[in-house]
Amino acid sequence: MNETMDRSIRRANERYHNDHGWLKTHFSFSFAEYYDPNNIQFSALRVLNDDNIAPGTGFDLHPHRDMEIVTVVLKGQLEHRDTTGNREIIVPGQIQRMSAGTGIYHGEFNASDTESLQLMQLWFLPEKMGLQPSYETFTYGMESIQNRLVPVVSNRADELGTARIHQDVTLQLGQFAAGQELAYDTNPGRSLYLFIIEGEVRFDDGMTLHRRDDARIRNAHSLKLQFEQDSHIMLIDLS
Repeated sequence: MNETMDRSIRRANERYHNDHGWLKTHFSFSFAEYYDPNNIQFSALRVLNDDNIAPGTGFDLHPHRDMEIVTVVLKGQLEHRDTTGNREIIVPGQIQRMSAGTGIYHGEFNASDTESLQLMQLWFLPEKMGLQPSYETFTYGMESIQNRLVPVVSNRADELGTARIHQDVTLQLGQFAAGQELAYDTNPGRSLYLFIIEGEVRFDDGMTLHRRDDARIRNAHSLKLQFEQDSHIMLIDLS
């Protein structure tokens, strides 16, 4: 690791947790009733909510504006509806990107009456206010992320073949077998946000992250990881 790298670790059990019965959720950043002035955002990443939604339940139509919203489905079926006429089912191997812009209402529901829905929803501050609301579903396929890191959302969508986000962000997903290693290089001065969805991951200095831990890294330059267990990770490259 680089001597100038600034890294902070937040463990899974340090996240805010709430159990609403139908919704069990963990917040990685200040959100709703949880407020910590020292944990508002990381670069443009403003929200990461880790939700488990009971069968047949969900969030009724509610408004958003001036936010880039990305939803990663981990298990089950997410039914999306919004006031621009979109209505579809999103499953693992797909992500949803929505630019709330000048204003949009949407609802999110567990489409199954028998299986729980697990998802991560991330909010990013947009590059500018007042964008035209837009929505897309991007299919990457779980098979494509085996033992490799794959970009799925980026402001360089045409170049990388991803969903498009209106912010200098590239969100990547990967599933790695135990014993695999990953070397990742980025431009000087960039920030990296690493979230361990499942598994156990070790940095080259011996620091280990476990399921649902995160690392917030500034002045990253490069990153070397070793997978101690079969692992599923999200790595976000930010300005």
